[in-house]
Amino acid sequence: MSVSRPCDPFYAGDLAVVGRVSTASNLTLVCEIAPDGTVRETAPAAPESASDAGVRVVYKPVRGERPLWDFPDGTLAGREVASYLVCQALGWTVIPETILREGPLGPGMVQRWVESVDNHTERGDRLDLVDLVPAGTVPEGFREVLRAVDGAGAEVSLVHADDPRLQRMAVLDVLLNNADRKGGHALEGLDGTVYGVDHGICLHTEPKLRTVLWGWAGEPVQQELITDITAFVRALPGQIGDSLAEHITDEEIEALLTRGRRLRDDPVMPLPRTSRPIPWPAF
Repeated sequence: MSVSRPCDPFYAGDLAVVGRVSTASNLTLVCEIAPDGTVRETAPAAPESASDAGVRVVYKPVRGERPLWDFPDGTLAGREVASYLVCQALGWTVIPETILREGPLGPGMVQRWVESVDNHTERGDRLDLVDLVPAGTVPEGFREVLRAVDGAGAEVSLVHADDPRLQRMAVLDVLLNNADRKGGHALEGLDGTVYGVDHGICLHTEPKLRTVLWGWAGEPVQQELITDITAFVRALPGQIGDSLAEHITDEEIEALLTRGRRLRDDPVMPLPRTSRPIPWPAF
């Protein structure tokens, strides 16, 4: 479990708002924390070393959450934290460190910022982990999810990378019962890790899985992932469950345990079971 380190400004330093993610459904702010945890009066100069740099985070205050018909009000920040705790307990690095703490607009989710690759400028206009291509022209190393028509009326294929780092995320989404895995929520970090963000509508008791990562549907889950899930299922009723209980209900923890056991006993990626298996918009 995450251990608080008071010397790290991430946990208690003052959040200075430097921007807003305008495409997010809920209020999502980009903040910086000075290395000493204090608010900067002016924009910082370029740091001379890593130790001089502040901490950049994403901050989603509870008061900025949009009400949903199927998730209790004011619970999305806690679900983000609970999702991180599940990921951490599995020993996976899919979700960046996420905590619940005070900010300028009250308590909310605070998550470490991910510096991600911009494939369209840094790597010769490569495809993103999840992308659109002309219908039927699926490049090597990618899997087609569906064919559709884009905003301009052109036929396109929704594809995602056939990448074990992304597959781990897809398995995590099954465990979390993620209702909103959009393409833009899968980030290729500069450190080589594939990160998933935006887990506010996860961990419901009812089946809610909506994802763009259906390319492995019906296929076996890698044994190393099942080994981790088996250990997680065994440990969940103890300290892990106690930590989750601060953010989600006992019924939701029991449903998580059921999903873990199901994957352990039948290690196959599920098939879509609803008329709306992909979130909209998909990015």
